[in-house]
Amino acid sequence: MRKLLVLLSIILAIVLVGCGKQETEKPKQKKFTIAFGVGTYEEQFRKGILPILKKEGYDVKIKTFSQNDQIDPAMIKGDVDASVFQSRAYMESINDKMNGHMIVNNDVPTAPQSLWSEKHKSLKDIKNGQTIAVPNDPVNQERAFRIFEKEGWVKIDKNAGTVNFNQNSVKPGKYDLKFKELHPAQILRSLDDVDYGVVNGNYIADSNRVIADGLLVEKTPQQHKVVLTINENNKDTDWAKALKSAYYSKEFQNWYEKQDKYKGFIVPKEWKK
Repeated sequence: MRKLLVLLSIILAIVLVGCGKQETEKPKQKKFTIAFGVGTYEEQFRKGILPILKKEGYDVKIKTFSQNDQIDPAMIKGDVDASVFQSRAYMESINDKMNGHMIVNNDVPTAPQSLWSEKHKSLKDIKNGQTIAVPNDPVNQERAFRIFEKEGWVKIDKNAGTVNFNQNSVKPGKYDLKFKELHPAQILRSLDDVDYGVVNGNYIADSNRVIADGLLVEKTPQQHKVVLTINENNKDTDWAKALKSAYYSKEFQNWYEKQDKYKGFIVPKEWKK
């Protein structure tokens, strides 16, 4: 009888420990909302990433915004949990302006800026008085002028910022050029009205062109590469970890490398050759 009581006590202890573990284990967070602007980055997610997440049981809601500047306010408000559309520099500028707490979750394939023209076949045609269209937001405009600076076309003040960049920081270099500020989405459609235009890469990919065919392609610095952003309080969630894992996975890399339209994109350093 005594042996039986001891055995029952052991069994009961094991059951109680098991119950305790079940009570303390948190259920996996399998549901989240992710935001995009129209075009490339949403397409990559929907066709290349979403199938991976669905196999892992994630319930993902995709929200597409017609204007990119609507996304970060929705992030900060908590209407969306994650987004893919902005660079580190842009994210940090919005955090400062709106008291946000967004952070980088992972890198994604990034479309560099490139220079295009409908009037000229070569950079050799550049000369005084010509007009170049540039993005009208400070962060992307700074990127464009850094391209010109490397070519010697302009000189930029040492104290020129990134998030507050403007043309007051720019002086003529080899050429005396005119710069027309346009919304990034309008530049490609406005090439007939200017000599050259600097176009954000996602708009090139969405127009059935190839970034590598541009007259000049940006060597995108780290702070201007596109990233997947989340709010800081979500950094340890299961879905945030799953997103990072999916974007760095061999499965996504294999899918991506079969898409000719992304030739010229900058891929995450975590991808294995």
